[in-house]
Amino acid sequence: MGFAKLERTAMCDALDAVAPDAPTLCAGWNAHDLAAHVWLRENDPLATPGMFLPALGGLTRARTDRVLRRWGYGELVEHIRRGPLPPSAFALPGVDELANTGEYFIHGEDVRRANGQGPRETTSAFENHVARSLVSMAKMLLRDAPSGIVLERTDTDERLRVLPGATTITLVGRPSELLLFAFGRMSVAEVEAIGDATAVAELYGRHHGL
Repeated sequence: MGFAKLERTAMCDALDAVAPDAPTLCAGWNAHDLAAHVWLRENDPLATPGMFLPALGGLTRARTDRVLRRWGYGELVEHIRRGPLPPSAFALPGVDELANTGEYFIHGEDVRRANGQGPRETTSAFENHVARSLVSMAKMLLRDAPSGIVLERTDTDERLRVLPGATTITLVGRPSELLLFAFGRMSVAEVEAIGDATAVAELYGRHHGL
């Protein structure tokens, strides 16, 4: 079983373990809202543009409301657990592995950590898989950081240069935790930020929104 399928199962298990109105780390979303987002992302191409373009956000909200009315919470999670069907591009094994492994890990932790659970235990194989795309993801997500960024793995001795700068912030943690940090889950990611205190505070201030 690929990592995307494992993370899909873990995310659905996290959703099944809480009530539909349970909080998540996604601002303004409860567990039911997050589940609707996941289903729309995989199965409704008309809803996708509004996830990125504010001008089209109204259409996405309308289609989200439609999903919330269509299925109860448990039924919706079960549909997600089964995975998308053709013609969804996410039904292709290669696309699923590339696009969904990190997405589902993050959303699973959005549910778990917002409801008092600590980090899920991961394997070395999973951490290495995350690490392979970590630099490119962090480079995009932290591109407006106030200094250079270096990622330092705690599970190996690997150091990854992400962004150049006259000064440097070193982010220390497992790849999965560094991924959560890069995606704005800074308050819950098990990451230590080492560097100039002012620059570190500015980095947290810019990216603490989720």
